[in-house]
Amino acid sequence: MPILADQHMHSSFSADSKAPLKDMVESAISKGLTHINITEHNDFDYGETEMFPAGTWDLNVDSYLYELLSLREQYKDKITIGFGIEIGMVESAFRKNAVLARSHEFDFVIGSIHVVNGIDTYEPRYYEGKTVKEAINEYYEAMLRNIKQFTNFDVLGHMDYIVRTVPGGESVYNSMDYKNYTDEVINILLENEKGIEINTSAIYKRGMSQPNPCIDIIRAYKEKGGEIITVGSDAHKPENIAGAFDVAEQILRDCGYKYYSVFKDRIPTYVKL
Repeated sequence: MPILADQHMHSSFSADSKAPLKDMVESAISKGLTHINITEHNDFDYGETEMFPAGTWDLNVDSYLYELLSLREQYKDKITIGFGIEIGMVESAFRKNAVLARSHEFDFVIGSIHVVNGIDTYEPRYYEGKTVKEAINEYYEAMLRNIKQFTNFDVLGHMDYIVRTVPGGESVYNSMDYKNYTDEVINILLENEKGIEINTSAIYKRGMSQPNPCIDIIRAYKEKGGEIITVGSDAHKPENIAGAFDVAEQILRDCGYKYYSVFKDRIPTYVKL
């Protein structure tokens, strides 16, 4: 059975998308999905850049929720629309993130690492003066610090996100070189009953051979007893919803998963593959 729930997507309520929320919903319906979770970005203390002035990544949750509830009612007979958020974890915003996660009755919360020591790893300046290994180590060290202090999320987003932008990309990244980090991350997630996602955007958007996280990490999570795994396109445009979901389904099967998770009211249900 194909995967019919996309648990990670963004609309114009996020700083990096121009897509109307209604267009995202209608695209999901046209692709035969039965459930989506909208997961708009919030990244407190993102920092200020020429492209993104200070505060750009602070989500207006009330405006977002108002439109989502209107669309939920409009399309209630066609699709289930979950109220989600992607919280950018950064140590300086620990308290603000904790308050945000409790501020509304979210269906689903993704915790992600985008910013490390004040710089998004998408920015070339993040890599200045560092070897590739130093840059990746720094990223995973930040991840560990954050998930040890902030646990009010449901799944860890795109665990090896940095592979998308590290100079050399996949060709310079071997997940086994960072297994000490990723194993510790998985152990912490399991201790706190948190899941991971298969984020497919690296495949359909960047032409990479594997999703985030890579297959070795997805398999390791399963082998350590992990069961909570969502699938998300991380779409920022309507046409990308459910992108490369056929690849994600095969990866799940190959790694021994029999189910994927769908979140509502912060509780996972398990849908058979």
